[in-house]
Amino acid sequence: MYKGLTRAIGALLALLALYSLLGFLILPGLALRIANQQLAHYATVPANLQRAEFNPFSLELTLWGLQIGEPGKEQVGFEKLYANLSLDSLWTGALHLDALELVKPRTEVLFAKDGTLNLTRLFQLPTSKSEPDTPPGDPFPLRIGSIKLEQGFVRFEDLRPSEPIEFLYDNLSLELKNLSTLANDNADMTMVANGPNGGRIDWQGTLSLAPIASEGTLKVSDSKMKLFWPYVRDAVPLVLEDGKLSLSTHYRLNLADKTELRLEKASVRVAPFAIKAPDGRPLARLASLELSDASVDLVKQQVTVGKVRSEKLETWAALEKGGQLDWQVLFAGEPGKPTPSEKAEPPTAGPAAAPRTPAAPSKPWQVLLNDVQLRNYRVHLADRTQKEPVTLDVGPLNADLKGFDSLNRKPFTVKFDTGIGKQGTLQGQGQVNLVPVWAKLDVGTRDIDLRLAQAYINPYILLELRSGMLDSDLKVDLKSASPLALTVSGKAQVNQLHTLDTIKSRDFVKWQQVNLDGLTYVHGDALSIDKVTLQQPYARFIINEDRTTNINDLLIPQPTDAPAKAKSQPASATAEKPLGIRIGQIVIKDGSANFADLSLTPNFATAVQQLNGQVGTIDNRKPLPAPVDVQGKVDRYAPVTIKGGLNPFDPLASLDIAAVFKRVELTTLTPYSGKFAGYRIRKGRLNLDLHYLITKGQLKAENKVVVEQLQLGDKVDSPDAVDLPIRLAVALLKDTHGKISIELPVAGDLNNPQFSVMPIVWQTLRNLVLRAAQAPFKLIGGLVAGGGAEDLGTVAFAPGSSELAGDAQASLDKLAEGLRKRPELRLEIEGTSAQASDGPILAQQRLEREYQATWYKILQRRGDKVPASASLMVVDEADKPAMLEGIYRSRLKQQPPAEWEQLDRDARTANLRNAVLKSWAESTALLRTLGQERASSIKDYLVDKAKLEDDRVYFIDTHLGQPEKDGRVVTPMHLDAD
Repeated sequence: MYKGLTRAIGALLALLALYSLLGFLILPGLALRIANQQLAHYATVPANLQRAEFNPFSLELTLWGLQIGEPGKEQVGFEKLYANLSLDSLWTGALHLDALELVKPRTEVLFAKDGTLNLTRLFQLPTSKSEPDTPPGDPFPLRIGSIKLEQGFVRFEDLRPSEPIEFLYDNLSLELKNLSTLANDNADMTMVANGPNGGRIDWQGTLSLAPIASEGTLKVSDSKMKLFWPYVRDAVPLVLEDGKLSLSTHYRLNLADKTELRLEKASVRVAPFAIKAPDGRPLARLASLELSDASVDLVKQQVTVGKVRSEKLETWAALEKGGQLDWQVLFAGEPGKPTPSEKAEPPTAGPAAAPRTPAAPSKPWQVLLNDVQLRNYRVHLADRTQKEPVTLDVGPLNADLKGFDSLNRKPFTVKFDTGIGKQGTLQGQGQVNLVPVWAKLDVGTRDIDLRLAQAYINPYILLELRSGMLDSDLKVDLKSASPLALTVSGKAQVNQLHTLDTIKSRDFVKWQQVNLDGLTYVHGDALSIDKVTLQQPYARFIINEDRTTNINDLLIPQPTDAPAKAKSQPASATAEKPLGIRIGQIVIKDGSANFADLSLTPNFATAVQQLNGQVGTIDNRKPLPAPVDVQGKVDRYAPVTIKGGLNPFDPLASLDIAAVFKRVELTTLTPYSGKFAGYRIRKGRLNLDLHYLITKGQLKAENKVVVEQLQLGDKVDSPDAVDLPIRLAVALLKDTHGKISIELPVAGDLNNPQFSVMPIVWQTLRNLVLRAAQAPFKLIGGLVAGGGAEDLGTVAFAPGSSELAGDAQASLDKLAEGLRKRPELRLEIEGTSAQASDGPILAQQRLEREYQATWYKILQRRGDKVPASASLMVVDEADKPAMLEGIYRSRLKQQPPAEWEQLDRDARTANLRNAVLKSWAESTALLRTLGQERASSIKDYLVDKAKLEDDRVYFIDTHLGQPEKDGRVVTPMHLDAD
């Protein structure tokens, strides 16, 4: 018994020793040898496994040092692989590993230039025999209690893009618990990956292999977009300057029946981000873009973004000469370079090619944006299609969008506000729908600089927009995009419009403010404005020597191919319904105008001021006369009244206008009297009572003309003058009160250019004209208390000045008091100037005004705020020498003498200044203007201060005199009687 037990134990120990020898030494060595032989046989690169260990009792297998690849350049390998097999694998029907550990695994994924993958070239495996397809069976039963991957290394390189892509993760760890291929088993999974270039990956969740399913969270932090940007760069030519991407999401994946993927609570952040064009010009810079509360459903094909927040996007865009945006030109690719779609290989043609069946229309993806906020955006726009490029800066732009649905199941709301240019603003809010297209928006603008339109009007008119600001509050109702159905309503305002005739550098049209109230525009149908209010409008109209006007001068001739184009259009295109225009009321407040006729010798010019009134309803679809009621003054003192009704769209159909002019100074009409009568007008006033009535082209006009105290001046040689004794005619037409009364009825058919004109009926001379003797001013002085025998007939002015001195005002007070006691007397003022004393001072004043005007233009062109008038400007003395060069050339029409180039700056400036001053000191126009201003100063004082009736004070033509010994210039006055 004892010997049998001993033998049994000895046999057992022998078997145990043999099992140990086989398990610990023989099997690992044999396995290592076979493994290295197979690696050497099939591997295309050096490959070997350094060591293998197996514990036959604990069933633990450890492999050491797998290296596949050139020494120092291994492509696949690990430092240690540990696996622990559980004994219950024998009776559970599944391979059960308690633990699986992989230490320092290394993998390099390398794509060559031709697209081949390095991993596919590591081994040359024998070709497997083709077998008939068999339906997939159940997966191999496997359970792993724990899988750990520590200090993993993954390197990726792709040489296919134009710029190679390379990134790596040199610290990758993974842990799986309870992984199983059995049905409905889930494994808990955690993965963390870090690399030297950032872009940390955190992955945590569950994993099922039967069916393949996973649920968990994935987070990528601070991934540098430059790592994968070459893929984008080859598709679109955008150069990335900076960009970081972070994302976080909860996901659900299930591949049981079909691919089901849902992302929830997803967030994406890009900050910062900057791209530029290949030539180096910037395209876009972004401070941050963040998407949060987002979800993606692959089955529903739906993307929902709860919030979008973006800060400080700055972008640049330009419209090129060809009419395309530079971004479009950029995406079109370089000439001769295939686009990404052209790089794709075409399908194989030939008999074997199967015919294609048309693909069924795919279900569209739905994108929902619940809440979008964009802040502090800036857009730099440029239009290079014009001769002079136009630039516009838009920003800071803030925008909000809510409820956007790409499938257009409901309209979404938008709200935005932005700066336009230097000081303009644009605001808007409302609802927008995509299919069908419609929008309802409230849009407001403030201080939009109209000078932006300068480049667009330059090809058509020689006009400079010096200033102009647009304000508006509009409601935009877009009902359809094709055909366009658009309605705009609200109000608009244009402030401080100032246009300049660039030929003569003078004002053309301007106003302080124009208000358009009750504005309604229906595209293609009608434009309606309830009320147009013009504040301080001004216009200049000039008849040139050749009878053309200043408007003709400004218009630039256009190509004459328009008629040919019109002929080529179908009849329906040329017979479109005209736009209906209706203006409910036009109100004019404090308007003015300048009129000049340069075809006369001397030239004629007059001004109209204080225009106030209104024009009633104008409607081209209801041709009813619009009531007109306008009042104004000619040359400040002569009132004008215009009343009646007119139809501006068809004036020959209906017109009834009455115009009354009172106390118009006839000296302003000297050019006309010189041309047609052959005499200047020394003095006189004109009253006009005009009434024009047109009914269906038939004219009936009644004109009453009353001329008061007309006195003819010097004779003028004029080929157009009538051959009549004009002086005798004037004498015969005057009544005892010195008045000439003429009634001029006119009737005829305006449709016939040969309509008859009734002859002018001269009234019979009733009485001889009684001429009053000249009353001495000493007599007037005697009528005033304390006046004595003082001569009040002259007023002395300081050189270059039109200001009244204290003694002159005292004399005028006495004169006014005396004239009030002699109401039959009239005062005549003869404005006087003297070149010797006035010329140098006038030249100094004119030079200073030229400095102010030049500096005013410079500030206007720079877009700086300027006062209402150039005369309010203060010019620094240091800035004047630079302006003096231009003033010299403009005034003297020549270049400075060459020898002045040798002078120092102060001497040259002095020479320029003296030459300019000498030119203006000899200017007859300046001296005549000063004489007129002195006469105006006297009249203004008598009327405004001394309260003398303005109709008793007359101007007579100015003249050049000689100064007194003390330099003062005496302006004489004359007395006349009714």
